[in-house]
Amino acid sequence: MGQKLLLKFLTRKVIRIKRSCMDFHCVLFCMHGMHAICFSEYLRNKECIRQYDHNQLILFWDRNGFKHELTLLEKVRHPNVVQFVGAVTQNVPMMIVSEYHPKGDLGSYLQKKGRLQIHKALRFALDIARGMNCLHGCKPDPIIHCDLKPKNILLDSGGQLKVSGFGLIRMPKVSSNKVKLANHASDIDNTSLYMAPEVYKNQAFDRSVDAFSFGLILYEMIDGAHAFHPKSPEESAKIICIEGLRPTFKTKTKGSELKELIEECWNREPLARPTFSEIIIRLDKMYSHCTKPAKWKENFKLPWK
Repeated sequence: MGQKLLLKFLTRKVIRIKRSCMDFHCVLFCMHGMHAICFSEYLRNKECIRQYDHNQLILFWDRNGFKHELTLLEKVRHPNVVQFVGAVTQNVPMMIVSEYHPKGDLGSYLQKKGRLQIHKALRFALDIARGMNCLHGCKPDPIIHCDLKPKNILLDSGGQLKVSGFGLIRMPKVSSNKVKLANHASDIDNTSLYMAPEVYKNQAFDRSVDAFSFGLILYEMIDGAHAFHPKSPEESAKIICIEGLRPTFKTKTKGSELKELIEECWNREPLARPTFSEIIIRLDKMYSHCTKPAKWKENFKLPWK
């Protein structure tokens, strides 16, 4: 009969699937989460990802910790968030199954394309902001990503961005609206330059850390290189988080609104950073102006019409 796997889907229907039905055909070394290695698999003709913790197996071997991951993932259904498909809970190792997007991540896309046209950067920024707004809007507590970076933002077949990699870090609450990393030494990747200073310094933090990361991602999209390039990401993280410096804008932004938004996002004071609901409103306005036809095109009429 073969080993049976239990997948608990969002419909809460438990389906038994034989291992022979799951074709583990290749390994993708794409770090969608800080500690997650992703495997591509085919499950009933639907391509998915199987995630497991590589560096801290205890996270998924601990049933309570694993259930916490599922609780987070089951809350989220949004077109700009990678969809949770199901979970293997009755076998070892336990697994989380989510959407697989073969077009890769935003980091690889930016490496290939370089600086984006302003309208595309704004559209991508809106995708990310909408996904993050969904996570932050979860009840009773917001889902704080804490590892938002281009590698954790996937591109679907329609050219839309989806936030992934959330829910992989334990963040126990230390107050009504603040959390702290359970294991700073293993949860933090010091080569990631997108983290907020309070995370880097192992301080208590709130959801505004994701706005900080977002500001650095948006800067990279419009500037064509990560902050303080060609310095290494590790050096750049120290410059940002320890020295408190911010990169200069090498390319002209269309108007000052976008520059102001980025600077507000990476403000060293968490309370000064905008929420994602505010970010969406401002980006929407910029995007509508960016894509609006020039005045002469609006008023121009052919003489024979």
